[in-house]
Amino acid sequence: MSEQAVANTALDRYECRACGYVYEPQKGDDKHDIAPGTSFEELPNNWKCPVCSAKKVAFTNIGPAGTASGFQENLKYGLGVNTLTPGQKNLLIFGALAIAFLFFMSLYGLK
Repeated sequence: MSEQAVANTALDRYECRACGYVYEPQKGDDKHDIAPGTSFEELPNNWKCPVCSAKKVAFTNIGPAGTASGFQENLKYGLGVNTLTPGQKNLLIFGALAIAFLFFMSLYGLK
């Protein structure tokens, strides 16, 4: 594996397939005294999920924080919405709901 590939995955988040817990290297793991900044690869082989105690092999790489969620091959579809991060999607959805509510409430002002 090249140095560049290792550098790209050092801060990737890993999700437990059993319970959905996400290990974030920036936060570490307080339950098992894992310091912040520890990559998933640096975790000991006997490390287990702090929520469900699943083994390390039960985790899957979900990429770095702040990236678009979903499969890479699907990001080009969906009128550009698939390239949004989860936070951007929440803002779009709840912003649209707030605007729709304001339009609905403005109907009461009509005579």
